[in-house]
Amino acid sequence: MWFKNVRLYRLISPFSLSPEELHERLLALAFQPCGPLEPARAGWVPPLGRHGSLLTHAASGCVLLCARKEQRVLPAAVVREAVDARVQAIEEAQGHTVRRKERLEIRDEVLYELLPKAFTRSSLIRGYLSLQDGYLAVDAAGAPKAEEFMSLLRDALGSLPVVPVAVRQPVAVVMSRWLTGAATPRDFLLGDECEFREPGDQGGVVRCRREDLATDEIRAHVGAGKLVVRLGLSWADRLSFVLGEDLTLHRLRFSDVLQEEARRDLEAEDPIARIDADFSLMTLELSRLIAALLEAFGGEDRAAYAPAGQAA
Repeated sequence: MWFKNVRLYRLISPFSLSPEELHERLLALAFQPCGPLEPARAGWVPPLGRHGSLLTHAASGCVLLCARKEQRVLPAAVVREAVDARVQAIEEAQGHTVRRKERLEIRDEVLYELLPKAFTRSSLIRGYLSLQDGYLAVDAAGAPKAEEFMSLLRDALGSLPVVPVAVRQPVAVVMSRWLTGAATPRDFLLGDECEFREPGDQGGVVRCRREDLATDEIRAHVGAGKLVVRLGLSWADRLSFVLGEDLTLHRLRFSDVLQEEARRDLEAEDPIARIDADFSLMTLELSRLIAALLEAFGGEDRAAYAPAGQAA
């Protein structure tokens, strides 16, 4: 239940659907397993898993969603080996070289035969809409996975007006200042991990893990012209994470004390109450953390959300 990553997107217009109305919209794209000849399929599943039937779960002004993606596992090497064997048999039997177009046709035949026999694997992508704060948070380390989630939501809703959250000050520049002696904002402490990158497409990259970031050796990378593009941080002794230059929270960890708060006074045999408490506490803490992060980088740049030629 506890998110491991957060990619944050601003809703640029109010989200007007209730959780119940959103559930009805998602029903049209409820998850169905892959057909025999489908390489992949995605759809919505209950965020409470086997403990619920609704495709939304609302608590504390936030709505939790869960997408499931199923893929057939058909390794490229297996397909290539089967195609090569069939091409060799044709060439030996007919005495001519198989051309590219014919080889592609053979590959299609092989896929048609092997796909129904392939095993499937599935994965879940979770996200939540913060109706009060006006953003969408997706538990995804990379942009492609988050885009899969948003594309599926967009298909269900018809449109999804969101953009990545933007701030007024360059994140990499500010993080570089923190590393070279500038005070971190209140409640933030440096961790033991960072990544430096030289400007430009061909710039060098240096990654440091389990290192004291306050040493001259580490700081020298900034002096040499590199910028900090990922930085380990902790906040208020309640969360730790690695912050990316795009404001993505990677390897998010909630303290044991924080997670225990969600379980206090709950009966162990009530799984729905546990999930509800976890979700409520997680979103509350993330809301506070996100507000602190936006402030640390000069506040949110609302002008970045305005259409071209239109004032924010």
